[in-house]
Amino acid sequence: MHSAFLVIAVGVLAIIAYHDVRTRRIPNVLSLAIATLALTRIALAEDAVAGWYTLGAATVTFAGTFAMFRCGIIGGGDAKMIPATALLIGYRDLVDFLFLMSLCGGALALATIAVENLEWPLKRFWRPACTPANAHTDQAPVPPKASTVPYGFAVATAGVITLMTAK
Repeated sequence: MHSAFLVIAVGVLAIIAYHDVRTRRIPNVLSLAIATLALTRIALAEDAVAGWYTLGAATVTFAGTFAMFRCGIIGGGDAKMIPATALLIGYRDLVDFLFLMSLCGGALALATIAVENLEWPLKRFWRPACTPANAHTDQAPVPPKASTVPYGFAVATAGVITLMTAK
């Protein structure tokens, strides 16, 4: 991948990871930025067949993540970010990305459980900031009701590692 695309992708993924840890939300504009970067890379690539395969793989990935979102397994931001990152990664490295993402997600879930159940000095940095109950009103922010895992952090981490080690 061209170094400019890599720097931009790593920067946006880092912002997503930070934002998800702090607020447990992934803004649509950041997922759209990853998808736009990926589509630009595909359009500039010389291998049109690989671009079509990548678009197909990302479509299947979106169908799977949308189904998981509808079942309440993952959040909506994750359901959009995973296919956008898959589009950026490309079909050749998609299985490696998904496997690494699952490992990072498992480690993140264990870390979240540990932080929630232990009195660590760093616990205040891990808790999400209060998020508005309804983004279109001026209601007071409410903390999340249950412990959540900022899976966008795992997706971003796996995306950066996969991009850096891509063949």
